[in-house]
Formats: sequence, C-alpha cells, structure tokens
Amino acid sequence: MGNVDISNYKDIWVYAEQRQGKLTPVVIELLGEGRKLADVKGIKLNAILVGNDVGHLVDELYSYGAETVYFCQDSKLENYTTDGYTKVVCDAINEYKPEIFLIGATHIGRDMAPRISSRLNTGLTADCTKLEIDEEDGKIKQTRPAFGGNIMATIICPENRPQMSTVRPGVMDKAIMDPAKKGELVKVNIDLKASDIRTEVKEIIKSEKDIVSLTDAEVIVSGGIGLANPEGFKLIEKLAEKLNGVVGASRAAVDAGWIDHSHQVGQTGTTVKPKLYIACGISGAIQHLAGMSDSDTIVAINKNPDAPIFQVADYGLVGDLYDIIPQIIEELENIEA
Repeated sequence: MGNVDISNYKDIWVYAEQRQGKLTPVVIELLGEGRKLADVKGIKLNAILVGNDVGHLVDELYSYGAETVYFCQDSKLENYTTDGYTKVVCDAINEYKPEIFLIGATHIGRDMAPRISSRLNTGLTADCTKLEIDEEDGKIKQTRPAFGGNIMATIICPENRPQMSTVRPGVMDKAIMDPAKKGELVKVNIDLKASDIRTEVKEIIKSEKDIVSLTDAEVIVSGGIGLANPEGFKLIEKLAEKLNGVVGASRAAVDAGWIDHSHQVGQTGTTVKPKLYIACGISGAIQHLAGMSDSDTIVAINKNPDAPIFQVADYGLVGDLYDIIPQIIEELENIEA
C-alpha cells in the first residue's frame, strides 16, 4: 500500500461479525462506541457484513445505528474462513476507504484483524478497552492494558489507514435499538475464487458443554483459589442460581483444573461489567481486576483483610466464605419464602 494519501479515507466501519446468521453481542457494543466517535468527528458510522443468506441482519444493523451497510454476499462465505473473509474485507476497504475500522476481539476477530492490517500495511491495536478521538488532530486514541495490566498504553496510528482496533467484548456500552432507523445498503462486488480459500469447513460441531455467557450476565458469582478445592464451586453455583446469575472464576481456579476456561474472568479470560459481581476467595490479581473492575457493584468475600480485591469492592466481607455464603443463601431463601 506504501505511503497512502490518508485524506482519501473517511468514516468509521464496524465489522458486523455473525455466526450462523446471528450478530455477536460485541457488534452492538462497537456500534454504541462507534456512534460516540463518529459524532465527535462529524463522520458516518457504517458496518461491513460478510456471509451468505444473512441479508436479514441488514435492518438489524440499521436499527443499532449503522448508516450504511457494506454487504459482502457469496456462497463461498457461508462459513468463516481466514482466507475468504480477509480477502473480501481487504478488497472492500481498498475500494471504499474507511478511516477507522473496529473489530470485536472474539476468536474470529483476533484471527482476521492482524491479517487485514498486514495486507493493508496499517497498524492494529489489539484488545482495546477504551477509544477516544484526539480533539487536536482527529486521530483515534486506542488504549489497552500492557505489561500484565500494570500500565495502560494509549496508541495512535498517524500515517496509515484505516486505523484499526480490536475491542474486548463486554467493555463498551451497547447501542440502543431503534427499529425505525433505516440506512443505505451497498452491495460489495465480490472477487473470490474457490482457489483463494485454502481451507474447507466440513462441519461445525458445537460444544455440548453449557455456554457461559459472562459478557451478557447481570449477576456474576466468581470463585478463586481461596475455595481450597473444586467442590467449592458447588456452593458458588448455588448462590449464582439464587441470584439468577452465572458462575465466574479466577485464572488460578481455572489453571488448577477446578472449572472450565469459559468461566474465566480477567485479562486472559472475559472482561465483564455486570450489575453485581461477587468475588469469593479471589485475592484480586491485577489481571483479574482488569476484567471486572467496571462492574456496577462489587462484593468481595475473603479471609485476608489486606487482599487487593477489597480496594475495588463496594462491599467487603472478611471471613470464611464457607460460613458467609450459606448465610447469604439462607437469607435469600427467607426472602423467597
């Protein structure tokens, strides 16, 4: 791409990731954040949708604020492939030239984004937790945790376009749906041969284990190494059930093999911001705090009064969780009765 004329690039694009014809929740968060950025810069907020037989999602994208939807439709795009999706997105960017491109830091987003940035010879800031527009020069300032979460690094991309970020799910506020909103549809010309795609998806087999939707949960009850044994998660599950919540975990509990990685909250797990977060036997390593400190209300239960988790907690209970949690469950049952 060489030295590009960045003045030719304008507007914000959000990658409208879909799986089996459903938008992933992070897309709605990106449209919410993208709207704020677009308003500051006075530019348009658009989306790019890639797939086959997913035209029904166009109106949904309009309703969440996309002004133009760039639609890449082809039978060879039925399932996500790195080669196929990267090529059509790069072709669309080269043709329509967005200034800013936001992608969810999902498994697919993390696979595709670096390939796109490499082909387009532009920068990519991965795993952003904050985005803002520099009022002086209009560039996007992209902030992400660095050095194990001990500092927050703010990164800019001054000379290449688009300015690309992957954004952690669960960090940004979702766009508000308005079914009355309409937009413009641009059908992107697809130049994709079967030989462009080196892999073939034979079959998609979904895991039989329960999918833990930490990102969307309003209540999360998390257990850490302070549970002392895997049996402790039965108590955590019981409390979560009483509160109509889901079970989370610290990395230490996951690494110990006590619970599946899909429950992990933190820098190497899922970033969450529920209305209520209850941390049980979690000391509060910086990586864990980075993943849950934006929760509306944080309750910490820990034997150690000096545990770092108490620094971010709204309510702290110092004591043995095996004494405290049964009392909380009993009180909840009394309320139910």
